Amino acid sequence: MPTWWVWLAAWPVAAVFVLSNAATPLYVLWQRDIGFSKGTLTVIFACYIVGLLGSLLVSGVVSDRLGRRRVLLPALGLALAACVIFATASTVVALIVARLFAGIAVGAVVSAGMAAVTDVAGPHRRRLAALLASCSMVFGAGLGPLLAGVLSEVVPGPTVTVFVVEAALLVTAVLVVVRMPAPRPAVPVTGAWVRLPRVPHGNGRQLTLGVAVFAPGITATSFVLSLGPSLLSGLLGTTSRVVAGAMAFVMFLAATAVQFAVQRLRRRTVLTAGAVSTTAGMAALITAVHTASVPALVAAALLAGAGQGMGQLGGLSLLNSSVPARRLAEANAALNVGGYLPAGLLPVSAGYLSDAVGLTSGATAFGAVLLSLAAVGGVVVLADRRRTAA
Repeated sequence: MPTWWVWLAAWPVAAVFVLSNAATPLYVLWQRDIGFSKGTLTVIFACYIVGLLGSLLVSGVVSDRLGRRRVLLPALGLALAACVIFATASTVVALIVARLFAGIAVGAVVSAGMAAVTDVAGPHRRRLAALLASCSMVFGAGLGPLLAGVLSEVVPGPTVTVFVVEAALLVTAVLVVVRMPAPRPAVPVTGAWVRLPRVPHGNGRQLTLGVAVFAPGITATSFVLSLGPSLLSGLLGTTSRVVAGAMAFVMFLAATAVQFAVQRLRRRTVLTAGAVSTTAGMAALITAVHTASVPALVAAALLAGAGQGMGQLGGLSLLNSSVPARRLAEANAALNVGGYLPAGLLPVSAGYLSDAVGLTSGATAFGAVLLSLAAVGGVVVLADRRRTAA
């Protein structure tokens, strides 16, 4: 299979992830027009996680049994429906439904879509497949808020235009999936159709290492996405949607760039560096909210992005190198369940805590908890390296 097809196979992942965070700079507009608290904002954000986790209970298994295309096409249809709902939303319920649909679509692409990239790449290009699948996710996640921020400031329909553009991107992703040379499953998978995703016997250690670093990293970036605009407003006194979108973009640009920079390092080295980066990012976040330092907030976003990127790449690479292709979508789903579960719970808790005790105290408590979790993840990886070397 030509290498360009491996790159093209990653496009549906990127296109859906553009939708995943496109609403981020627009929440301040919906808050103004509809009226809801920071706590409600984080609940809207977390409905995406609910949809994603529910999707992961099904999409990985179905993809491994019926093929990637049969999961990806319905997911892209839901993503298009989410664009329509976002563009016409006038109530909190509409935003919740749109986020739920977006989450379901994302759950499908992080399991079936990423596995499809590996299928197209073949067994001799699995490291490239892990890199492209991971980078397409974080690049799309960063491009969405940048597009939304810029378009909402310079063209009419600030909460509409970006979703029209995103719908066009999703249509191109549909065309790619229809033409993609994805093989049908060769070996049937037994067991329940709906279940908590898991890895084959003997691959639990690789999954644990990936989750230990990926979970704190993606939770850190989720916090920046959900409450970052509020922090920017407090520190800069600005509600500029371009600034909010740009901060999210550079965070995920860091996540993309760092993966290309470390792709040739040993997988456990990448995971260790990811844990260190997330730990440093949360220290910078705590510094930012106590000193009203914009550079510290930007550093926190960049370090959080790098931490997620390396945790994600390390985790996917470990699974790609050891899990059979017929179980890979479910294994990818298991990694993402482990990552997105705290990414949904902790930012919501921080949002309500911030409503109760103030943004500074809430962000400090969140940063301290996540700093501790990232440090524990680093210790887990180092302990495994010593055990493996012994």
